[in-house]
Amino acid sequence: MSTKRETAFKITPKADAISATERAALLENPGFGRVFSDHMAVVTYTEGKGWHSAEILPRQPLLLDPAASVLHYAQEIFEGMKAYRAPNGQPQFFRPDANARRFRKSAERMAMAQVPEELFLDAVNQLVKIDAGWIPDPEVGTLYLRPFMIATETALGVKPSSEYKFIVIACAAGEYFSKDAGPVTVWVEERTVRASRGGTGEAKCGGNYAASLTAQQEAKANGCHQVLFLDANERKWIEEMGGMNVMAVMDDGSLITPPLGGTILPGITRDSLLTLARDKGLSVREEPYAIEQLYADAASGHLRELFACGTAAVVTPIGTLKSAEGTHQISNQTGKVTAELRKALCDIQFGRAPDPHNWVHTVG
Repeated sequence: MSTKRETAFKITPKADAISATERAALLENPGFGRVFSDHMAVVTYTEGKGWHSAEILPRQPLLLDPAASVLHYAQEIFEGMKAYRAPNGQPQFFRPDANARRFRKSAERMAMAQVPEELFLDAVNQLVKIDAGWIPDPEVGTLYLRPFMIATETALGVKPSSEYKFIVIACAAGEYFSKDAGPVTVWVEERTVRASRGGTGEAKCGGNYAASLTAQQEAKANGCHQVLFLDANERKWIEEMGGMNVMAVMDDGSLITPPLGGTILPGITRDSLLTLARDKGLSVREEPYAIEQLYADAASGHLRELFACGTAAVVTPIGTLKSAEGTHQISNQTGKVTAELRKALCDIQFGRAPDPHNWVHTVG
């Protein structure tokens, strides 16, 4: 597929943007995924022409034909990333190049046009420049960005679309889990699976999340905040949570996390935490970890801490695991290693600490 494109974004500011006072009130407690910024980035792809008509527009509904391919064959991918406000007030990104690369890999798996990395980076940069006022104060949260792509060709034939829209929207974001919740409770799903080998598990596509929702409902019905999936073949090995990766801290200070192998999303937060753990001299093992072994390690004290990690959740301690067979307690407080890794990550993201890996990119 061609990747030719017009490079400049046409910018149309929103004429009736809300006042700074109204915006400040919304940013005091934005929650997650509810308080959206004023603008959106939109770029069109047409087979034979490539990427074109790059625009920053006032945020608005999309117009789609009822026969648009995305509505019938689920050609859709997305990313999750954040803009942070540094101590000097400057907006900045954390590893946006990694999001751009993963977006391309997701597009490849879903037989979609690939967004050039420089176009991806330009789009998120342009959007944050115009909507920088929507970034909350650091003690409140961040500006969460949702780049996504949908197939827009009007056709009912089962084939890759010849037309796409690449869009970026943004919302002010507070804590994904309530600060007062403490370590979260997680439901271990033993019947349904999130992904199987050879499927779309390592692509960030909506279908993976749709497949997790029945388990998420079951988790909620059992008083849990999230769900942990096991492997599709044996229902034995821990894999991934509904929207985040999982890591265990053992009594010797080492970390264990399931290995990437096609069924687990390669989380950017996951990769960053493993790097920071190695920087601290911790032993890191990416290896299979059986759920029954995890239960035994929790009972014996060999497993000291368990946490979820992802762009939205950042680093969230897991206190309890529940399943149809019973309850297993991990810890009723945030562990030392979990807290240290979260602090090290957030300090870099918000510009409070040196960035030895050149992960931070200033918006400009």
